[in-house]
Amino acid sequence: MLNLELYDEESLKQIIVRSADILNIRIENEGALEIARRSRGTPRIANRLLKRVRDYAQVVEKGVITWEVAKKGLEILEIDELGLDSVDRRLILTLIENFNGGPVGVDTLSAATGEERITIEDVYEPYLLQIGFLNRTPRGRVVSKKAYDHFGIPYTEEQ
Repeated sequence: MLNLELYDEESLKQIIVRSADILNIRIENEGALEIARRSRGTPRIANRLLKRVRDYAQVVEKGVITWEVAKKGLEILEIDELGLDSVDRRLILTLIENFNGGPVGVDTLSAATGEERITIEDVYEPYLLQIGFLNRTPRGRVVSKKAYDHFGIPYTEEQ
Protein backbone atom coordinates (compact mmCIF):
# COMPACT_ATOMS: atom_id res chain seq x y z
CA MET A 1 0.00 0.00 0.00
CA LEU A 2 1.29 3.43 -0.93
CA ASN A 3 1.15 6.08 1.77
CA LEU A 4 1.71 9.66 0.65
CA GLU A 5 2.92 12.16 3.22
CA LEU A 6 2.55 15.91 3.14
CA TYR A 7 5.60 18.09 2.57
CA ASP A 8 6.93 20.07 5.53
CA GLU A 9 6.93 23.88 5.41
CA GLU A 10 10.68 24.18 4.85
CA SER A 11 10.58 21.87 1.80
CA LEU A 12 7.61 23.75 0.40
CA LYS A 13 9.41 27.05 0.99
CA GLN A 14 12.35 25.79 -1.10
CA ILE A 15 9.97 24.73 -3.86
CA ILE A 16 8.27 28.14 -3.78
CA VAL A 17 11.59 30.02 -3.89
CA ARG A 18 12.71 27.95 -6.88
CA SER A 19 9.36 28.42 -8.65
CA ALA A 20 9.50 32.18 -7.98
CA ASP A 21 12.92 32.24 -9.64
CA ILE A 22 11.52 30.39 -12.67
CA LEU A 23 8.57 32.84 -12.76
CA ASN A 24 11.02 35.74 -12.48
CA ILE A 25 9.38 37.19 -9.36
CA ARG A 26 11.31 38.39 -6.34
CA ILE A 27 10.28 36.70 -3.09
CA GLU A 28 11.56 37.08 0.43
CA ASN A 29 11.99 34.01 2.63
CA GLU A 30 9.18 35.15 4.96
CA GLY A 31 6.83 35.54 1.99
CA ALA A 32 7.70 32.08 0.71
CA LEU A 33 7.19 30.62 4.18
CA GLU A 34 3.75 32.23 4.50
CA ILE A 35 2.67 30.69 1.20
CA ALA A 36 4.16 27.34 2.29
CA ARG A 37 2.19 27.39 5.57
CA ARG A 38 -1.08 27.72 3.69
CA SER A 39 -0.30 25.18 0.94
CA ARG A 40 -1.80 22.13 2.65
CA GLY A 41 1.53 20.32 2.44
CA THR A 42 1.20 20.02 -1.34
CA PRO A 43 3.65 21.45 -3.93
CA ARG A 44 0.95 21.77 -6.61
CA ILE A 45 -1.10 23.97 -4.29
CA ALA A 46 2.01 25.91 -3.25
CA ASN A 47 2.78 26.73 -6.89
CA ARG A 48 -0.84 27.70 -7.60
CA LEU A 49 -0.89 30.04 -4.59
CA LEU A 50 2.48 31.48 -5.59
CA LYS A 51 1.13 32.39 -9.04
CA ARG A 52 -1.95 34.09 -7.54
CA VAL A 53 0.14 35.99 -4.97
CA ARG A 54 2.55 36.96 -7.76
CA ASP A 55 -0.37 38.44 -9.69
CA TYR A 56 -1.39 40.47 -6.64
CA ALA A 57 2.22 41.57 -6.00
CA GLN A 58 2.69 42.74 -9.58
CA VAL A 59 -0.64 44.54 -9.94
CA VAL A 60 -1.21 46.05 -6.49
CA GLU A 61 2.14 46.00 -4.73
CA LYS A 62 5.71 46.72 -5.89
CA GLY A 63 6.31 43.34 -7.48
CA VAL A 64 8.12 41.75 -4.51
CA ILE A 65 6.48 39.05 -2.41
CA THR A 66 7.16 39.95 1.20
CA TRP A 67 5.42 38.42 4.20
CA GLU A 68 2.90 41.29 4.17
CA VAL A 69 2.24 40.95 0.44
CA ALA A 70 1.81 37.16 0.73
CA LYS A 71 -0.54 37.57 3.69
CA LYS A 72 -2.69 40.19 1.91
CA GLY A 73 -2.76 38.21 -1.33
CA LEU A 74 -3.82 35.02 0.45
CA GLU A 75 -6.49 36.90 2.40
CA ILE A 76 -7.92 38.19 -0.88
CA LEU A 77 -7.97 34.58 -2.13
CA GLU A 78 -9.80 33.67 1.12
CA ILE A 79 -7.11 31.17 2.12
CA ASP A 80 -6.88 31.15 5.91
CA GLU A 81 -3.84 30.40 8.08
CA LEU A 82 -4.50 26.63 7.89
CA GLY A 83 -4.89 26.66 4.12
CA LEU A 84 -8.68 26.33 4.23
CA ASP A 85 -10.51 27.88 1.29
CA SER A 86 -14.14 28.89 0.83
CA VAL A 87 -15.23 25.34 -0.10
CA ASP A 88 -13.56 23.84 2.99
CA ARG A 89 -15.34 26.42 5.15
CA ARG A 90 -18.66 25.81 3.40
CA LEU A 91 -18.39 22.04 3.97
CA ILE A 92 -17.57 22.36 7.67
CA LEU A 93 -20.06 25.16 8.35
CA THR A 94 -22.84 23.28 6.51
CA LEU A 95 -22.19 20.25 8.72
CA ILE A 96 -22.28 22.43 11.84
CA GLU A 97 -25.16 24.75 10.96
CA ASN A 98 -27.47 22.40 9.04
CA PHE A 99 -26.70 19.06 10.66
CA ASN A 100 -25.54 19.92 14.19
CA GLY A 101 -22.03 18.69 13.36
CA GLY A 102 -23.10 15.33 12.00
CA PRO A 103 -23.08 12.46 11.42
CA VAL A 104 -23.99 13.13 7.79
CA GLY A 105 -23.57 10.90 4.77
CA VAL A 106 -21.40 12.16 1.93
CA ASP A 107 -24.34 12.15 -0.50
CA THR A 108 -26.35 14.38 1.83
CA LEU A 109 -23.36 16.68 2.29
CA SER A 110 -22.94 16.80 -1.50
CA ALA A 111 -26.59 17.76 -2.00
CA ALA A 112 -26.47 20.38 0.76
CA THR A 113 -23.32 22.10 -0.53
CA GLY A 114 -23.63 21.62 -4.29
CA GLU A 115 -20.22 19.94 -4.45
CA GLU A 116 -19.83 16.64 -6.27
CA ARG A 117 -19.43 13.60 -4.03
CA ILE A 118 -16.18 12.61 -5.74
CA THR A 119 -14.77 16.13 -5.26
CA ILE A 120 -15.60 16.07 -1.56
CA GLU A 121 -14.05 12.61 -1.12
CA ASP A 122 -10.94 13.17 -3.27
CA VAL A 123 -10.13 16.86 -2.86
CA TYR A 124 -11.50 18.31 0.37
CA GLU A 125 -12.09 15.46 2.79
CA PRO A 126 -8.50 14.09 2.95
CA TYR A 127 -7.06 17.39 4.19
CA LEU A 128 -9.94 18.01 6.61
CA LEU A 129 -9.40 14.49 8.01
CA GLN A 130 -5.64 15.00 8.22
CA ILE A 131 -5.87 18.25 10.20
CA GLY A 132 -8.47 16.72 12.50
CA PHE A 133 -11.48 18.86 11.51
CA LEU A 134 -13.55 15.95 10.21
CA ASN A 135 -14.03 12.36 11.29
CA ARG A 136 -15.52 9.46 9.33
CA THR A 137 -17.82 7.19 11.25
CA PRO A 138 -20.00 4.28 10.09
CA ARG A 139 -22.96 6.70 10.25
CA GLY A 140 -21.32 9.53 8.30
CA ARG A 141 -19.03 12.54 8.58
CA VAL A 142 -18.74 14.31 11.94
CA VAL A 143 -17.12 17.68 12.67
CA SER A 144 -14.53 17.66 15.47
CA LYS A 145 -14.23 20.04 18.40
CA LYS A 146 -11.04 21.36 16.78
CA ALA A 147 -13.07 22.66 13.81
CA TYR A 148 -15.63 24.28 16.11
CA ASP A 149 -12.76 26.01 17.93
CA HIS A 150 -11.19 27.19 14.67
CA PHE A 151 -14.44 28.83 13.58
CA GLY A 152 -15.17 30.21 17.06
CA ILE A 153 -18.38 28.22 17.40
CA PRO A 154 -19.32 26.90 20.85
CA TYR A 155 -19.05 23.12 21.14
CA THR A 156 -21.15 21.01 23.47
CA GLU A 157 -20.53 17.38 24.36
CA GLU A 158 -23.78 16.27 22.64
CA GLN A 159 -22.21 17.27 19.35
